[in-house]
Amino acid sequence: MTTARQRLATGGYGEACAARYLVEQGMVVLDRNWRCEIGEVDLVLRDGRVLVVCEVKTRATAAFGAPLEAVTHAKVARLRRLAARWMREHQVHAEHVRLDLVGVRLDAGGEDRVEHVRGVG
Repeated sequence: MTTARQRLATGGYGEACAARYLVEQGMVVLDRNWRCEIGEVDLVLRDGRVLVVCEVKTRATAAFGAPLEAVTHAKVARLRRLAARWMREHQVHAEHVRLDLVGVRLDAGGEDRVEHVRGVG
């Protein structure tokens, strides 16, 4: 059975993998794990002139499906509201905002798999 502590550790590791991957793709991390009363944003990045708000899902096994299968329409809608809130609170006025998803599948052999989907909402 997976404990809450194990889930948090898995999620944190997946977010670090996602951030590293996105930085390797040329993005710049602006914020991580930003929270307010309506939810949390895993990563906020800059991709050139585009502000990217990113949801990261990590899975250690396939028992609950692929990581990105866990992202619902409701989660994307909440991410859109969170992006607007983050921009307001940080006084950021981006002309272009993109919502991205990153799925991280942990591999026992040490080769974690990262799937990046740009512009989901």
